[in-house]
Amino acid sequence: MDIKRIIILGGGTAGWLAANHLGKALAHREDVLISLVESPDIPIIGVGEGTVPAIRQSLKRFGISESEFIRRCDVTFKQSIKFVNWMDKGRHGEGNFYHHLFDMPSPLGEDLTQHWLTNSDLAYGDLVSPQHKVCEAGRAPKQITHSEYEGALGYAYHLNAAKFAKLLAENAICRFNVEHIMANVLDVSLTGSGDIGSLETDSRGSISADFYIDCSGFESLLIDKTLKVPFVDKSHQLFADKAIAVQVPIAADASIPPYTLATAHQAGWIWDIALTNRRGVGFVYSSEYMDDDEALNKLSRYLGQDLAQYKYRVLPMKLGYRKEFLHKNCLSLGLAQGFLEPLEATSILLTDFAAGFIANRFPTDRDALDLLGQQFNQVMTYAWERVVEFIKVHYYLSDREDSAFWRDNRAPSGLPSELANRLALWRNHVPIRQDFFSKFEVFDLENYLYVLYGMHYPTAKAAPQAEQSEASQAQAQQIAKVAQHLVSELPDHRELLEKIAAYGLQKC
Repeated sequence: MDIKRIIILGGGTAGWLAANHLGKALAHREDVLISLVESPDIPIIGVGEGTVPAIRQSLKRFGISESEFIRRCDVTFKQSIKFVNWMDKGRHGEGNFYHHLFDMPSPLGEDLTQHWLTNSDLAYGDLVSPQHKVCEAGRAPKQITHSEYEGALGYAYHLNAAKFAKLLAENAICRFNVEHIMANVLDVSLTGSGDIGSLETDSRGSISADFYIDCSGFESLLIDKTLKVPFVDKSHQLFADKAIAVQVPIAADASIPPYTLATAHQAGWIWDIALTNRRGVGFVYSSEYMDDDEALNKLSRYLGQDLAQYKYRVLPMKLGYRKEFLHKNCLSLGLAQGFLEPLEATSILLTDFAAGFIANRFPTDRDALDLLGQQFNQVMTYAWERVVEFIKVHYYLSDREDSAFWRDNRAPSGLPSELANRLALWRNHVPIRQDFFSKFEVFDLENYLYVLYGMHYPTAKAAPQAEQSEASQAQAQQIAKVAQHLVSELPDHRELLEKIAAYGLQKC
């Protein structure tokens, strides 16, 4: 049976990312109809406001203007995640921090990590990348003269999730002819073989497709409630299972940090993301170590304001992912696929990756789905496990002793085995590219270098040869000069955003 009709259940970022990826990939297939069914009564979750650099390639592929995207979605640039107080305050000082930067470390050639281990008093990111100083100076990653999606340094975005979903929807509908159906799903029927057969809706009656994509969020109407695909729980490895999200207005002339702020507290951490007109703040915590009242009080103290004056949401987080992501004729994406705490903007990262993967390999007939499913499920399980490991390493490497939450995070029983093996290896040598052998590594060498050595991982120091030491010193000095130049040349973050709003960026 040919696959000619695709139904995406659910809008939001996940649904409309899927619609754009499929619309672009299948644009040559005039016989394929893509429909997105969205409830008029269910608002999108809209918590995730951070992205990773890979989103730039997707937006460019969809034909979306970066200037329009920035103007319409309250966008700010994100060059890093700044981790504050993730290490012990007694040993490292109050307000200790490190940057997980988006530009490659050691950009001038040889890896400077061993040089940093043996010679430097600077923060790791400061030695190996000019972006550290650019972030601390509040500079943008590009000039107004840079073309769209290009820049002097690597970057992603902070954005208004609801406005982003609307922009994606318009693009999918207008550019790729995706059909938009506003309806509530009342029931789901199965075929004799166990495939999803049709959706019964309140306003369009029964609608059917050959392939379904479940983007119904935590409801997981198709993959969970209908197909009963099991859930792989990860709460024994990642403990933060609740978040309080609130939006706080900012002054029109307030400075805008070009990074996500992630500040640790005794039972989790706080995200703080500045858009052009407000801050999105989230208090992430473990319900086993802190109750809701204490969390609300601590968030109020962080903001320096009474939380009661704002609308806030307490969000439970079911940590883990589906045992199968493509089952029968149904693919799960976004929150329906799984969820982990939003420490490294992994939700939109995995959604974008999965949607692009399926779109580029989309089968023409039903018989090919089972083979694709085997490959896709293997790839996505690998990706989810690597994300779990990368989030866990932030907690495991912390030397905080001020609460049971932090002490328990260092228990070997909660450490994924693959991560344990890698960390043991990296005690004896600095990570190298060959340690990340899969094409489907979600977080690669550069990501681990910034986190490991931002958190002072004790890799053995090798005695450098004199010639190598001189070359490394020269590279470090050159990076410092580049940093000084970029800080003087790149515009203030808000200043650039205002120029883009007024004039736009150059087209590619």
